[in-house]
Amino acid sequence: MSLTAYRKKRDFEATPEPKGGARKKPAGDSFVIQKHAATRLHYDLRLEMDGVLKSWALTKGPSLVPGEKRLAVHVEDHPLEYGDFEGTIPKKEYGGGTVIVWDRGRWTPIGDARKAYAKGNLVFELHGEKLGGRWHLVRMAKKPRDKKENWLLIKSDDAFARTQDEPDILEERPESVKTGRVIRDVEGEDPGWSSKAGKIERKEAQPPAMPKRARKAAFPGFIDPALATLKASPPNSSNWLHEIKFDGYRLQAHVRNGKASLLTRSGLDWTSKFGTAIAKALTKLPVEDAILDGEAIVEGAAGASDFSALQADLAAGRTDRLVLFLFDLLYSNGHDLRPVPLTERKATLERLLRQAPAVLRYSEHFDEDGDLILRHACRLSLEGVVSKNRTAPYRSGRGNDWIKAKCSQRQEFIVAGYVPSTTSPKAIGSLVLGYYDGGDLVYAGKVGTGFTSKLAHDLRKRLEKLEVQKTPFATKLAAADARQVRFVSPELVAEVEFRAWTADGVVRHASFRGLREDKEPKDVVRETAGRGPAIKATPAVRLTHHDRLYWKDVGVTKQGLADYYCDVWPFIGPYIVNRPLALVRCPDGVGGSCFFQKHAWRGQAKEILKAVDPEDDEPIIAIDSLPGLVGLVQGGVLEIHPWGSQLNELDRPDMIIMDLDPGPGVEWAAVIEAAHEVRARLADAGLSSFVKTSGGKGLHVVAPLTPKASWQEVKAFTKSIADAMTADDPDRYVATVTKAKRKGKILVDYLRNARGSTAVAPYSTRAREGAAVSMPLGWDELSPAVGPDYFTVENALPRLNALDADPWEDFWKSAAIPSGR
Repeated sequence: MSLTAYRKKRDFEATPEPKGGARKKPAGDSFVIQKHAATRLHYDLRLEMDGVLKSWALTKGPSLVPGEKRLAVHVEDHPLEYGDFEGTIPKKEYGGGTVIVWDRGRWTPIGDARKAYAKGNLVFELHGEKLGGRWHLVRMAKKPRDKKENWLLIKSDDAFARTQDEPDILEERPESVKTGRVIRDVEGEDPGWSSKAGKIERKEAQPPAMPKRARKAAFPGFIDPALATLKASPPNSSNWLHEIKFDGYRLQAHVRNGKASLLTRSGLDWTSKFGTAIAKALTKLPVEDAILDGEAIVEGAAGASDFSALQADLAAGRTDRLVLFLFDLLYSNGHDLRPVPLTERKATLERLLRQAPAVLRYSEHFDEDGDLILRHACRLSLEGVVSKNRTAPYRSGRGNDWIKAKCSQRQEFIVAGYVPSTTSPKAIGSLVLGYYDGGDLVYAGKVGTGFTSKLAHDLRKRLEKLEVQKTPFATKLAAADARQVRFVSPELVAEVEFRAWTADGVVRHASFRGLREDKEPKDVVRETAGRGPAIKATPAVRLTHHDRLYWKDVGVTKQGLADYYCDVWPFIGPYIVNRPLALVRCPDGVGGSCFFQKHAWRGQAKEILKAVDPEDDEPIIAIDSLPGLVGLVQGGVLEIHPWGSQLNELDRPDMIIMDLDPGPGVEWAAVIEAAHEVRARLADAGLSSFVKTSGGKGLHVVAPLTPKASWQEVKAFTKSIADAMTADDPDRYVATVTKAKRKGKILVDYLRNARGSTAVAPYSTRAREGAAVSMPLGWDELSPAVGPDYFTVENALPRLNALDADPWEDFWKSAAIPSGR
């Protein structure tokens, strides 16, 4: 489609908006909604179609209330690059004002999109960071006075819909999904204009002075990168500094003659893969020529770098979430900095990046004890730590100046075959892995989780072209290992995270992270740091369709969920065994049909118990072992909600749960403060309390009880706390569940403390996108950096492995009776 109208309206010498170029990537399915404070505040909906962004101006923004019609004025097509635009447009330019990326993601048309668009009745689903579900765009009949096409945007009635009484998503989530900023944060920044400050002029950044040991030299071209050696733990000498290990693509950035290029660690030019923003930002640095060492990442929902998300974005041609972290400067303004000590190189790099665009980030370092840094990194579910000799020059190749220590085992493997999916005839179910040892390809097991549905299908297409009849392994596989395997030529490299190596050299509890097209298969060998966690046996519960995707967005399969629960069993077991359970079952995974289950069902695994509640006519559900928990996984259980009492004491609760649920507009810091207040009030009553994330929106404060009081007494006690908090600070707290009264306040929900009421268990997953889990924390771990859905099936284990002690270790020992009760 033509961008003539778009370009005709703009002076690209004056506005920072992208001009847009010829599309080189395959057709995509992105959407973006930009909040635009121009003459009037409005929202711009843009759907990718035929190589452009079809665009509508929503005068009032989208509404989640089913049937509520919002005017959508059809405007000119925008280039795909516009989906990443956030900033200010000069006042005299078309659309002058401030723009933020309010929501973004993918969209799926229902039926033929082109025909529906032409007809004026477009039905589609949004898969965004704020919006979801089904929507309708309907063209209205054009009236003689209408200069543009007027359409209506209407929300369907589905799981993502809201009632009139529920919060308005526009007020609840005003921030940018790209940067977290709101309009006032962006307004007036350079380049652009501000109604308060007028035009912004920024002082030109000056190139940093060269360190003394830098030597004059011609531009060297590609430099073989320095590589870190894997060790079990970081060095603790004062001569070392420590950086967070990023989970992305190592890149060497070259700036020369006003142009920038991005090279992989093997020297491949991948500039075009990473879009225009990073390269453009590099050319704005105050240097004539430079070589910088760094890593391109995508920050996941949890805030940490996410290699799977990076892979998915690159595969889809999406570049708006990419960030380049830079940790070394090798060459600058005619000087070779490799002989310069690391700390001086980093100091020069930091000065160089002080006024750099936001897509370029300086990699901070820590001087504290290396083990301490690694422990903190792992507790936050980061990949690990890279320790560097602070006085060393930059040396190419793998050596002892850089040491890496990981939170979980991860390395590259050769893809030597695949097993077809049992749930889709055109997808893979698992990959067959190997590595080279002295020229021989050695079998390393299989990986069957970590694939989104699209990726599983794409890999099948790619691997079918590489199929071979003969095994590529040096030795014949055992019959069980070779069953249903289709061998392929060993040309692809996969990055895999796994729990442990077994005694016979096979990876256990493996999760696929992505293909490594920047690494040659011949270089893949088994990495070892001289340690490994103990292997826990998986109980003998038969999982049918083990490769069924329970979380399609992050690629967690039924087998992956079972593996997770096997690993966390020592932690979760004490809170779910021998208790009545209420369950959220989603047999087809998140996005499919989900339902609440509190009674036994026909065909449930024999390891799941049927129990008796005297006040219930039907058998209730319980488990007493890990096989029972895996049986729940087999039954499609994605959330586990236990009672606050045990089967032998149904009417005597042994814990209190205070659920702190923030309403629209409540900052996370306020929820943390509320948790501390609940803790103090429980302490005044003689009770110890413990805290966990909900995996949803809030925090749970939990106090163990000596099972003496009745449910009625416990409910009255918890209500008194909620009422007291509300009475003392009615502007911050509310004790009523009515959502209309909760805007800007925190619901102190005491209703979890009634007979038959439940709350999600510690370590249980949640039946929502992202595969978040409810994670117990130490009180000292509460911080703005760890949100309610920070921990997931994919990142929980590094945290648990890094703990010196279970933060809830003394939970049951602390049981007491509230004073005065």
